[in-house]
Amino acid sequence: MKKLAKKHTTDILILGAGELGMNVTKFLSKKIKETPGYSISVLLLPEVIHSTNAFEQNIIKTLQKQNIKIIEGNVVSETIDEIATKFNNYHTVVSCLGFSAGPGIQIKITKAILQANVKRYFPWQFGVDYDLVGKGSPQPVFDEQSDVRTLLRSQQNTEWVIVSVGMITSFLFEPSFGVVDLKNKTINALGDWDTEVTVTSAEDIGRLTAEVLLFEPRIVNDVVYVAGDTVSYHKLANIVEKVLKTDMKRVKWDLGFLKNEIEKDPENNIKRYRAVFGQGIGVSWDKAKTFNVREGFEMENAEQWAVKNLNI
Repeated sequence: MKKLAKKHTTDILILGAGELGMNVTKFLSKKIKETPGYSISVLLLPEVIHSTNAFEQNIIKTLQKQNIKIIEGNVVSETIDEIATKFNNYHTVVSCLGFSAGPGIQIKITKAILQANVKRYFPWQFGVDYDLVGKGSPQPVFDEQSDVRTLLRSQQNTEWVIVSVGMITSFLFEPSFGVVDLKNKTINALGDWDTEVTVTSAEDIGRLTAEVLLFEPRIVNDVVYVAGDTVSYHKLANIVEKVLKTDMKRVKWDLGFLKNEIEKDPENNIKRYRAVFGQGIGVSWDKAKTFNVREGFEMENAEQWAVKNLNI
């Protein structure tokens, strides 16, 4: 890879150090050892930086061991001008701050990126294909993701790259999501049994994001699709039964049921997520056509994740 001419053009800022952020920093810090001329900083909340909590202290220690600079910031409370002033020091910004930051934050960050004339931006779009999902889906928070894409496509100063990963694999098995109900030995299919969902582990998301960021020739203004696996709910049920060596009850939550669940509990975000994935539009893609398959990267599939993580 060619070394960029000016030092400031090699500086990368990661927003957040949650599960996704820590995996991005881990793999990116390894990659830049092979590609001299890059530096990494991470934006963290002041209360995390100065926390006495053992978990948060461990985050700080881990980042320091990776020679990653830590800077303070709060994209929720700070103004766009204040955020842009911080971003102005960086060539590339990778946002690992998701929906938990609250409504409007993805647009706020994007506006600050453009105001700061950041050269390259990886927005927090690690999820479904928001172009296909479109606006007006059962999950209103997805509308903002479509607006972020529209904003980025409306300008030419900042290059953008979106890494689409589907659903984080662990969330598919999350008890609160309700698809894999181990307590009641039940698999609940969203929409239908042949409806598919693409999943990627958090570790593989971090690894592939680092690869995409440093890939040559440079990826510019594009959506990059990756996938650990693409499975139907029928296949998922078979995987769980195979791994746990037990039969699972199979229940289909069709679109009528999922819509009714939202009507009964409209503030329940999980039920809204279920409905989007039950529709099956923009939530899966052919693994054979992904960046990881094209470039020869081995990924953890749904069965491998289940073997490692389900209580057997």
